[in-house]
Amino acid sequence: MITSDLWRGKRFAVLGLARSGAATVRALVASGAEVIAWDSDEGRRLALLQAPPLQGRGWGWGLSPSAAPVESPHPNPSPEGEGLLTFADPETIDLTGFDGLIVSPGVPINRHPIAAKARAAGVPIIGDIELFAQARAALPPHKVVGITGTNGKSTTTALIHHILQTAGVPTLMGGNIGLPILAQEPLPAGGVYVLELSSYQIDLTFTLDCDVAVLLNISPDHLDRYDGFDAYAAAKARLFAMQSPTYAAIISIFDAPSAAIARSLSARGEHLTKIASGFCMDQSRWPSLQGPHNAQNALAAINACEALGVPQAAIDKGLESFTGLAHRMETVATRNGVRFVNDSKATNAESAAPALSAFDGIHWILGGRAKSPSLDACRPGFPHIRAAYTIGEAGQQFYELLDGLVPVSYCETLDRAVMMAASKAQSGETVLLSPACASFDQFRDFEARGDAFRAAVEALA
Repeated sequence: MITSDLWRGKRFAVLGLARSGAATVRALVASGAEVIAWDSDEGRRLALLQAPPLQGRGWGWGLSPSAAPVESPHPNPSPEGEGLLTFADPETIDLTGFDGLIVSPGVPINRHPIAAKARAAGVPIIGDIELFAQARAALPPHKVVGITGTNGKSTTTALIHHILQTAGVPTLMGGNIGLPILAQEPLPAGGVYVLELSSYQIDLTFTLDCDVAVLLNISPDHLDRYDGFDAYAAAKARLFAMQSPTYAAIISIFDAPSAAIARSLSARGEHLTKIASGFCMDQSRWPSLQGPHNAQNALAAINACEALGVPQAAIDKGLESFTGLAHRMETVATRNGVRFVNDSKATNAESAAPALSAFDGIHWILGGRAKSPSLDACRPGFPHIRAAYTIGEAGQQFYELLDGLVPVSYCETLDRAVMMAASKAQSGETVLLSPACASFDQFRDFEARGDAFRAAVEALA
C-alpha cells in the first residue's frame, strides 16, 4: 500500500468505509496516524477489522464495530509502531485539532451535516486522491495522468493504462476505477499512475499536480451535488487549476463548457492540446474502439501517451489489442445470430447515445433512476431502434416519452425486459442494455446491474 511519514502522529476522521475509505484507513494507520473511522453499515466496520493488514496485527484487537462510539483507542498498538484505530461517528465527537476529515466520494458534502461541522472546527475535508497527492514526494520518481469528464473516463483511463503496459512502462490504474490507489503498491522509478477522476473526487483534492491532465467532455450530470451546471463544470476545471502550467493539458472541445475551459488555458501555448470535433480516424484496426465517441477517447489517449514519450509503434499496438471494459458496450453473448450488449455503465442519456449510434437493429433496454427527464441526447440513434423496453423508476416516464416514436413496452424489471427483447429480436439484431439512468433503484451499482443482465441472458432457453 502507499503510506507516508507525513501522516505519522496526526489525527484523521474517515467517514465511509467502502473500498476507498477502507483503503484510506489502512494506509493511514500503517503510516502511524490516529484514525477515527465510521460507516453506518456495521458490516463494513467489521470487514475493516477482519481484513489485512489490520487483522492480527494488534491495533484491531478488542475493538467493537458496534454503533456505540469507542471512547479510546486500543492501548497496545502493533510492535511495528503503526497508528491507532478507533470507531466513532464523526458527527458525535469534537473534531477540533484533527488534521483532516476524509470522506468517500459518495458522501454528499454539499448537504451532509458533517461538512459544516468540520468547517466550523477548521478541519480540511479531503479525499483519498488528496492523500495520494501528499504522498507523492516520497514515492520513487514517477508521473501522473488524470482523466476527467462526464462520459468516457473509464474507457480512456483503461486505454492509456493498457498502452503504457504494452510499451513496457510500469503503470497503475486507480481513482474512480479498479483498486483504490492507496491500496496499491508504489511503482518503481519511471512509473505512471493513471487516475480516473470524478467531479466528486476533484472536489476533495487540492494539491494533485498531474503531469498530464485530460478533459473529455462536460454535460449535465450529478446536479444534485452542485449549485447548477456551471458549478459542476467548474469542478472539472479545478483539475487544471491544480496543474503546473508547463505540464500537458489535453481538452476535447466538442461542447461549450469544455471549450471555455480550453480558452481559459490559452496562455499555456504548446502545453495545451485541443481535440476538435470532426477529426477523422481509421478505427478499423481497433475492434473495441468503435463509434465516434471512441474516436474521441482514443485521440485523447494517443495525445496523453505522446506527452509521456511513448513510441508511436507501442501506441498503435495498444490501440489494436485493447479489449474494452466490462459493462461498457460489452458483448456478453450471441444467440441465434442476436448479439447481447451490456452497456450498464451508461448512466445518463449522453453516455447511452454512442451505443445507439454504434449498432443497427437495436432492441433497447433502458430505465432506472433518472438523472434527467430528457432523452434528447439519444434522439440521433432512434432510427436504429427496432423496439424499446423500459424498466425501473423511470420506466413509466420513459415509456410515455418514447410512445409514438419507437415501439415501446413497459417491462418494469430487467429480467422481463431481457426475455421480451430476446423473443422479438431477429438474427443480425442487437439486444442492448444502455439504461441512460443510474442503477440505485433496483441494484447496488451499475456493475451489479450489468451482472444481472449477463445472468438473464445466460438463463434464456
